[in-house]
Amino acid sequence: MSLTGGIVLFAVIWFLVFFIVLQIRPGSQAEAGEVEPGTPPGAPSDAQVGRKAKLTTMIALVIWAVIATVLLTGAVTLRDIDWFDRLGPAPAGVN
Repeated sequence: MSLTGGIVLFAVIWFLVFFIVLQIRPGSQAEAGEVEPGTPPGAPSDAQVGRKAKLTTMIALVIWAVIATVLLTGAVTLRDIDWFDRLGPAPAGVN
């Protein structure tokens, strides 16, 4: 895995984890009883984006480290997950 590949892998993992973490205890304005004029009642009252971004970074680092280790050590290769290669050639007359 190249440096660019590692950075892209981390960014993808980070955003996937971030979208999941954003949904943890969002706390709507309606639940808090303080709906700001011009906003929907379902809007978050206190999103805590900074705290969730830090949590996301820690989780993403762990996931990225596991995936990068597996890729760099060669424990799992593309040949291991290529199911079509194991099937062999197609029977005659099948495209």
